[in-house]
Amino acid sequence: MAGKKIGIDLGTANSIVWVEGKGIVIEEPTVVTVSVEEKKILAVGKEAREMLGKVPTGIVARRPLRQGVIASYKLTEALLKAFLDRAIGRSRLFKPEVMISVPSGVTSVEERAVIEAVSSAGAGRVYLIPESIAAAIGARMPISTSSGNMIVNMGGGTSEIAVISMNGIVRFDSKRVAGDAVNEAIMNTVRKKLNLVIGEQMAEKAKIQIGSAMNMEKPLEMEVKGRDASSGLPTSIVVNSNDIAEGIKLTLNQIIGSIKKVLEDTPPELASDIIDRGIVLTGGTAQLRGMDELFTRATGVPVYVADEPIYAVIKGIAEAIQNLEIIKRSLRVS
Repeated sequence: MAGKKIGIDLGTANSIVWVEGKGIVIEEPTVVTVSVEEKKILAVGKEAREMLGKVPTGIVARRPLRQGVIASYKLTEALLKAFLDRAIGRSRLFKPEVMISVPSGVTSVEERAVIEAVSSAGAGRVYLIPESIAAAIGARMPISTSSGNMIVNMGGGTSEIAVISMNGIVRFDSKRVAGDAVNEAIMNTVRKKLNLVIGEQMAEKAKIQIGSAMNMEKPLEMEVKGRDASSGLPTSIVVNSNDIAEGIKLTLNQIIGSIKKVLEDTPPELASDIIDRGIVLTGGTAQLRGMDELFTRATGVPVYVADEPIYAVIKGIAEAIQNLEIIKRSLRVS
């Protein structure tokens, strides 16, 4: 007898866990805090993220994934085990079936690392689904038909650009530039332009509250706190949306370059479908103000943001694990 079906959107910045019959049960940052001396996990998720940049010597707050792939096998295993224990309890008669998303450009070694980490955390059968396929299913795109569908899934570590037809990826590019790179660009521009050193969490807060992909006629403003680059003393300064738009331009241009490359490589028959239907954006970074308009102007193709873009991948995983026969050609099964 099989155990419960579980879906995991294991993201560089945030992870979401879905359980059959319950829906989404966990939505947490992908962060683990470890005591170096005791080699013991102290916290995972929100509690661990609160410690980023604030922990004393001997305690490390770390992200186990970098740019969509496992950077620390042990930490990833610990994180997944904690999530599974919270999702379905520690004592379980049958091992759960788990479907987990991976970037489309993942190597076989990286795939193996994910399968082994999930299995060691307590899973039975493991299915890997490409993020772009999961996001397209979650965004309700008709990918089972022979028409062309283009999706751009922008998470924390990677941007997945894919053309999908008949439940398979026809053309794709996986760019390791997404939300984290945007945060880094904000940190750099605030330092260069305003002489203020800010942390990653403050950059993320500014991106969410006032961030924009394009200049705004009435830019939003926010006070950001950090350290004066010259004196080293704590201080704060007001930043506006246009400061951020200017600072992240080069980062977003890299994603635009990948979108254009995929469009150029797409067979003409599918390209004509994409021109008619447009490009769909998913992932947390898709929520940045003006992103759809910026991409529309750059490509000449209509671009739309999916409903609840941050949940597109987990919705797709949930649907796929319950309809394995339909999607099995796109899965890697352990």
